[in-house]
Order: sequence, then C-alpha cells, then structure tokens
Amino acid sequence: MLGYYVPEPDEAMLISGAKSDFDDAPFVVVVGHGKWVMPFFRKVRFLSMALHEATIREVCVTTQGIQLNVRAVIAHKVGNDVASIVNAGQRFISEQENEMNQLTGQIFSGHLRSIVGSMTVEQIIRERDTLARQVLDASKREMGSIGLVVDSFQIQSIDDMDSGYINALAAPNIAKVQREAAVERARADQESAKAQQESLRNQADYERETAIKRAAIKAETDKANAEAAQAGPLAQARVNQEVIREQSVLAQAQAELREQELISEVVKPAEAEALRRQIIAEAEAKAVEIQSAAAAQHNRIALDQQLIEALPTLVGEVAKGLSTANLTVYNGAEGVNEIMTGVITQGAALLRSLQDQVAPTVVDGSAGEQSVNGATVGGV
Repeated sequence: MLGYYVPEPDEAMLISGAKSDFDDAPFVVVVGHGKWVMPFFRKVRFLSMALHEATIREVCVTTQGIQLNVRAVIAHKVGNDVASIVNAGQRFISEQENEMNQLTGQIFSGHLRSIVGSMTVEQIIRERDTLARQVLDASKREMGSIGLVVDSFQIQSIDDMDSGYINALAAPNIAKVQREAAVERARADQESAKAQQESLRNQADYERETAIKRAAIKAETDKANAEAAQAGPLAQARVNQEVIREQSVLAQAQAELREQELISEVVKPAEAEALRRQIIAEAEAKAVEIQSAAAAQHNRIALDQQLIEALPTLVGEVAKGLSTANLTVYNGAEGVNEIMTGVITQGAALLRSLQDQVAPTVVDGSAGEQSVNGATVGGV
C-alpha cells in the first residue's frame, strides 16, 4: 500500500531504500513538499532543521599563565543544502539534538582554548568581539563537515576564578572613575547649592515684589473705598450747592422783578408828578414872560392878556394828562429834562400859533370867541 508523507516546515524527510539523484547520496532528501513512498521497500525518517543552542563552560589559560573561566553560547542548526542534510542525517538521525549539542560544544571548546591561549587577559577583556569572531571562524569548517551551520556565537562571561587579576586591572580605572565621580558629585553638589541659593534669592525677590504689589493693591483698594464712602456726602453737597445757586438766581430774579415793580409803582408816578409841577412852574414863568412882552406891545395887550389867562388852563390840562400817564423815563434826570423841554417847546409853539391865528382879528378891530383845545378866548 502506498503512503503519502509530508515533512514539517522545519524538517527534512529522508527516504532510504531508493536511489538518490544527488551525487550518489544514500537516501532521498525531501524538503518543503510531500512525496509518495512505497511501503516495505522504502523507509521514511525525519531530520530536524530547527535552531538549537549549545552552552559551553571552559577553563582556558592565557599566554600569561592566568586561568580564565569562559562561558559561551552557540546557536546552530542543520544546513539547508542537500549535502549538509545528508551529512547531518548520517551522524545525528538517531539522537539528533543531544548529539548535535555535544559535538558542537566539543568543537567550540577546543578552538576557544586554543585562541584564549594566544591572548593576554587585557586583550581578552578589551577585545571580546575579536575573540568570538576568531573562534567562530576557526569552527566553521568543522561544523560544515558534519552538516551544521552556526547562526551566532556569544561569549557570556569571563572571570579569573577569584584570582583578583581582573579586579586589579580594573582598580586604576575604578579609582579614576571614582575620582571623576567624586569631582562630578562635588561639582553637582556645588551647582545644586548654587541653584538652591539662586532659587531662594528668586523666591525672596518674588515674595518682596508680591508684598509690594499687595501693598499697592491695598492702598488702591483703601483709596477706592474711601472715595466710595465720600461719594454720597460729596454728591449731596454738590446737590445742595446747586440748590443754593438756583435759589440765589431765583432770589436775584425776584429782587429785579420787585425793583421793576417799585419803579413802576413809586418812581414813575413820582417822576410824573415832579414833571407836572415843573411844567406848571415853567408855564407860569412863561406866562409872566409873555405878560411882560404883551405889556410892551400896545396893539396886542388884550390878546396876550387873554392868551396868558388861558395858558395856565392849557398847561394844567397837559400836566393833568401827564400825571395820569404811565411814563417810562430813560437816562434819569436827563430824561426828565428832555420831556420838560419838549412840553414847554410845544406850549410855546401852541401859543405862537394862537397869536398868529387871533392877531389879524384883533388888528381889524373885530371881537369874537375861539375855542383852543377846550379853552375859551374872548376878543378885545
């Protein structure tokens, strides 16, 4: 009965009992795909191609005769080519992982001892990568001959087995580093103290500025509160002042009004009465003057006598009209004189007009009566 076999992704399928097409290999190698296998006549085995780790711990002697305990790790696997798979299958098909790790450790241990023996402790400490690369290069050919490849080789630790040599080598550097660390620590402490003092000064300055600002704000607040407290009385005082000013203006207006009333009620009538009396006096004086002039003129004595007799009555009527009139006199006494002068002038003009109108009648010897402004004049 035929069977179909498929290897795992990290496996190689080895089919023995059949002739291989690869350089007369003792078995057929199948990787990555399946294959039909005739039972009884063919035998199928699987070889792991996964990655394995081998750890070695070896005591090596340097060129200075100092023993070092070196610990390293090797990552290895079966090569991907058919030749490597054939070589590995022939050697490790029964106990694959244990045999691979053991043989790999033996190969690397031998080369590690050989290379460490050609180097000093100082070189090994400083050039650990160089040591690992040399061991790896020396082991590659032997590993390839058994079908294995090395992915990495790492030296994990190196110690002098408590001899103190490595510590002695590190002592000067440790002391130097400690001195530098102490200097840096002191410098850091100094910088820290300086920064702390600077921070304290800045804090003090800030507190001082804050106190000054608070005092200024408090002063402004107190001032505003005081002004607010005084705002009411000040406003009331301004209102009272305005009331007093308005009352003063009103009192002045009332006084001026009363003054005008007094002028209208007392001063103007008194001035009118004085004017009337002055007009009467001047009229009487004018009558005397006219009487004297009439006496000097023979032909007009009678006429002048009649006019003289009628003149006081006329003037009295004028004065009576002035006494009842509501006169407004401007310029004080000068205004009164101007009114008196005007009245007298008009009286004189009236008298001349009467003389001119009556005189022809008198000259012709005629007698009659004429009415002048309500007064009766008799002919002579």
